[in-house]
Amino acid sequence: MQNKNIVLGVSGGIAAYKACALTSKLTQQGANVKVIMTENATEFVSPLTFQALSRNPVYTDTFDEKDPEKIAHIDLADWADILVIAPATANIIGKIAGGIADDMLSTTLLATEATVYIAPAMNVHMYAHPAVIKNMKQLEAWGYHFIEPGAGYLACGYVGKGRLEEPESIINTINAHQKANLLLAGKRVLVSAGPTQEKIDPVRFFTNRSSGKMGFAIAEAAADMGADVTLVAGPVALDTSNPRIERIDVTTAEQMYEEMHAHFSNQDIVIKAAAVADYRPKSVYNEKLKKQPNDWNVEMERTKDILLSLGEKKLDQFLIGFAAETTNPEEYGMNKLKKKNLDAIVVNNVASDGAGFGVDTNIVTYINRNQKVDKIPLASKREIAEKILELALRDQKEDKA
Repeated sequence: MQNKNIVLGVSGGIAAYKACALTSKLTQQGANVKVIMTENATEFVSPLTFQALSRNPVYTDTFDEKDPEKIAHIDLADWADILVIAPATANIIGKIAGGIADDMLSTTLLATEATVYIAPAMNVHMYAHPAVIKNMKQLEAWGYHFIEPGAGYLACGYVGKGRLEEPESIINTINAHQKANLLLAGKRVLVSAGPTQEKIDPVRFFTNRSSGKMGFAIAEAAADMGADVTLVAGPVALDTSNPRIERIDVTTAEQMYEEMHAHFSNQDIVIKAAAVADYRPKSVYNEKLKKQPNDWNVEMERTKDILLSLGEKKLDQFLIGFAAETTNPEEYGMNKLKKKNLDAIVVNNVASDGAGFGVDTNIVTYINRNQKVDKIPLASKREIAEKILELALRDQKEDKA
């Protein structure tokens, strides 16, 4: 935390009193702390308390411009290295997810490019409400980091999950994440994601159910950990915002093959998460085929095996493949690992609840070439991505030892 510029956002919940201790501990660790309070937060704790603890002005009103040469919420958004919301109420979480900017804290949050940590605190039933869950998943997908609340006796009288995490734990979580952000500094990572589309005629094509979410999560996580990332993406409805990601959009298996090989030679880690078509129509028609009275047979031919060709070509690259299976996933994964000369493979059973295509979570097994097995239980695809990258770094270090 030494010399870090931290904006602490305090929203209106009873747990606001814990933010006082958080401010004090951050300051003691050498951070420069500036506090933004919502109007409701000031009903629980006086702004003067935070001013005394942080030794900086406290911001409560978007229109209270303390310096006429600067727009306060933009200045704070640019100043921050880290932005922490503690406590984060259901209201402020919903505002960020909905793009609402109607007070000092929400406008700063929408304007900042700093890393944002959200520490929720609310009634146990509010925390479990589908709208709150949906908003948190959306924010997590956008790269916000959550510090999960603890379980225990709540101010409302209920016992359950929803209590603001303790200040020491919040700081430890942020420190660990900031340290992890440096793990891939100076590394080059190549990722493929999404499906491919294999054309039959101008209106039809063969594809699969891959959404690209897992591959995109890996690319975003690698960039956040300091890597320079090249993302080769099939046709998906996903955005990338991290400036460390160079995105290359492709459609067909052949195009993905060409781009993966074009960028392969200077990479440190290569992760092929894309679900590439194994076959394509042997004949492609320039005009739409009309409906016929009889059955229609489409003759298919093999596409190039991207992963196998990269395995044959690799020198110092750490190559990771994916295996989406429905039967005996680990057995098939082991076979693929050996056959394609991989350094590791990530296996998942797409028939399992919470795993597979289109969902925001996954359950995977990571197997390295020494057949060391690491099972990663149900988690968000972003969390899975971070764990895969950490395991890859572990194996790289062991290989060089």
